[in-house]
Amino acid sequence: MVSEDIDSASRGSAQFATTHWSTVLAAADSASPDSQQALERLCRTYWYPLYAFARRTGQAPEDAKDLTQSFFAHLIEHRFVARAVPERGKFRSFLLGAFKRFIRDQDRAQRAQQRGGLVEFVTWDSKQAEERLETEPRTTDDPEAMYDREWALAVLDEAMTLLEFECRREGKTEQFEVLHPLLQGDRPESRQADLAARLGLSAGALKVAIHRLRRRYGELLRAVVAHTVPDPGDVDEELRYLVRMLGQ
Repeated sequence: MVSEDIDSASRGSAQFATTHWSTVLAAADSASPDSQQALERLCRTYWYPLYAFARRTGQAPEDAKDLTQSFFAHLIEHRFVARAVPERGKFRSFLLGAFKRFIRDQDRAQRAQQRGGLVEFVTWDSKQAEERLETEPRTTDDPEAMYDREWALAVLDEAMTLLEFECRREGKTEQFEVLHPLLQGDRPESRQADLAARLGLSAGALKVAIHRLRRRYGELLRAVVAHTVPDPGDVDEELRYLVRMLGQ
């Protein structure tokens, strides 16, 4: 089961617990000891897609930062996540819809009064965020398409983080560090001998290791996506959509 895939990757470390619908439900329960930690995970995972959306709608960098931080503070203060239920659809759609409504309800003066007084759940680096925004390909001016693309990248990053944690736990840190670029489009054909030598593997053993790493990454990616959709039957469709967004 996909939930077991995530659990096996995160067992022994709450840092890598799921960060989607299951986390939203945990965050919504203020009596739960995991509630605050769940909210912090949501902030860490999704601040950049929301920040990028705000910037593409014309917000200045500082205002986009304030809006995103204020939005997460709003979720926490008003327990807004308690209104989120998986039956309402994909988590990325719920989060963006809530953010758009929040932006409409704010004005610049209110945000300026809050500036600097918020509890920050994410370590912000506005300069780094702006550099990333400028260097990413801009094939569309649609802020929602931009948000979906950044969402797709966040999902890939989460699956990769889970894979890295598994490899480190299993004593395969060096193997992960050497081979994980192959999961991101790098092709090893021209330098298999070099990779095998670095890891002390035969050519055949290297091929097996690459195959296993790719397969496990695919399993974890499916597991992560499964936690963002209301029905397991929607996983393949959502994966196809995310791949399409990454191609923009």
